Amino acid sequence: MSPPVSSDTMTHAVQDSAWGLEAGRGLSCAGFIRLRKTLLVGVALVILVAVIWWLQQDLDRRGSNLVATKEQLRALPPGEVLKPLLLGYRHMGADLLWLQVIQVLGQHEVPMEDYEWAAHALDVITTLDPQFVYAYDAGAVVLSELAGQVEWSNRLLRKGIAANPTAWRLPFQLGFNLFFHQQNYQGAAEAMATAARLPGRPAYVPELAARLYAEAKNPDLAMTFLASVRATTQDPLVLASLDRRRDEAVIERDLLRIEHALAAYADRFGGFPFSLQRLVEAGLLTAIPHEPFGGEYRLDRETGQVSSSTHPRRLRIYRPQEIQSYTSAAVTP
Repeated sequence: MSPPVSSDTMTHAVQDSAWGLEAGRGLSCAGFIRLRKTLLVGVALVILVAVIWWLQQDLDRRGSNLVATKEQLRALPPGEVLKPLLLGYRHMGADLLWLQVIQVLGQHEVPMEDYEWAAHALDVITTLDPQFVYAYDAGAVVLSELAGQVEWSNRLLRKGIAANPTAWRLPFQLGFNLFFHQQNYQGAAEAMATAARLPGRPAYVPELAARLYAEAKNPDLAMTFLASVRATTQDPLVLASLDRRRDEAVIERDLLRIEHALAAYADRFGGFPFSLQRLVEAGLLTAIPHEPFGGEYRLDRETGQVSSSTHPRRLRIYRPQEIQSYTSAAVTP
């Protein structure tokens, strides 16, 4: 006959059984969580592989001269759709798509529909990885210079500027597009001014911004901009350069005012005055402005053109058509 079981022994046995059951449940939950994570990672990898397979199939069709239609080329899902599906692998997805874009654009001749596909792919890439600055930078150059689609390029750059406010090259590239391709001098000046305030930009960017403001017939903004840049530095050489640019902007402002007065004088009297002092006598100027470099403002009586004796060349930059005509003349035998 077995010895009787005490109440304490029964209590410990029940507790051990309960603890064992709870431990088993804990292990079961932990295993389920690990299994779920594994499944999610597997789904993300399957999606990545599917996207890569689709792109590779498209490239294979191209290599066999079986070019897909424009709609098929744009069948890559939007970045907003892909981003949540890729879970934590969106950066990897952006990198893989970027490699595919490079492969497509590396063809000897790229048809326009491929550029259209590339513009869509660049939008997807930068949605998956908004801090992929090089994709914005290089992609914008391809779209504006090779595809000839400046608005596509500008749209990509503005998206990049919003996501990367300290990347100076993005507003710099936007400023170049607005100036060179679209002759929007005010917009170009504002973009260059943004680039000029960012860390890492070259020393010549503030000067470009000031010249673009002058080109936009807005030297007062150029002076305001240069003053704001001046407040950010204590370097004597930089300060001297900024002060020189400020005084050049003063000359441009004075010349514009004198030109306006000359136009009003010509309308009233039917010709140009013999001297600038006549503008003061006619009430069109309160006084002849003081030339900031110690020179004077001179009037060409025959043409009506006014200039500075110390800076005969105006504060401006070459316009795109002037650059093109100059380079064309340089290569003409």
